[in-house]
Amino acid sequence: MDIRYSTGPQDIKRYTTQELRDEFLIETLFVPDEVTGVYSHVDRIVTMGVMPVEKEVPLDQGTDCWASFGAHYFLERRELGMINIGGRGVVTADGTDYTLNRIEALYVSRGTKTVTFRALDPADPPKFYMCSAPAHTSYPTTPVPYEKALVRELGSPETSNERRLCQFIHPGVLPTCQLLMGCTTLKSGSVWNTMPAHTHERRMEVYFYFDIPADNVVFHYMGEPQETRHIVMRNEQAVISPSWSVHSGCGTASYSFIWAMAGENQEFDDMDSIETTKLR
Repeated sequence: MDIRYSTGPQDIKRYTTQELRDEFLIETLFVPDEVTGVYSHVDRIVTMGVMPVEKEVPLDQGTDCWASFGAHYFLERRELGMINIGGRGVVTADGTDYTLNRIEALYVSRGTKTVTFRALDPADPPKFYMCSAPAHTSYPTTPVPYEKALVRELGSPETSNERRLCQFIHPGVLPTCQLLMGCTTLKSGSVWNTMPAHTHERRMEVYFYFDIPADNVVFHYMGEPQETRHIVMRNEQAVISPSWSVHSGCGTASYSFIWAMAGENQEFDDMDSIETTKLR
């Protein structure tokens, strides 16, 4: 497991492009029949991916990295959320099977000892994108099909940011300790995922970009509002956003992204908006 330590806003002012990418970008999440993971000390979130093809893959497959958490098993003191962006797959949590279609979610309770993943069709494997945060108590493991998500229609064609936001792991859907997850899809012709930009001092966020058409990219903007930087993102890559950083992206074509948040509260609209004219 890759471990990333916290970086302050003063440091990145002097970062090269590669240093910025090394610190915040997660380039590879899906490897056949493997679990990948990045443990960030920004609110201690763990970002993971698993793509089972021929095998049933356990969450702790072939690794002793859970020793990094001083735990006997990964979810001893953590909660886990996931959204499937691939074909149909099955997640087995402590002996109970949950079948996830594309763009469906599963919340897994703190205290779950065994979690495994398998494909229903190896020719169309699932891709489980996952985030995990520390948890103070246990809430029930709960699947969230697409129709159970809270949907918000945002933006407009005039501002190139018309999009559908689906809240899957959210207090309005199910109880969690601190983890929030959802998926936003931009309408055809829209390219901005969030503008005006914002920060939320009380929470961090991870963006995972997917469904970026071949030969296209997303320019992800980060940094303090008056000291912005950008990272060029390709399909199925994620980026870590500390609480002090703006997080907004503009693509060369329409795309989708999964957002996950952890931190002080679960108020989705608790954000500090930045006037576009004040960005630098």
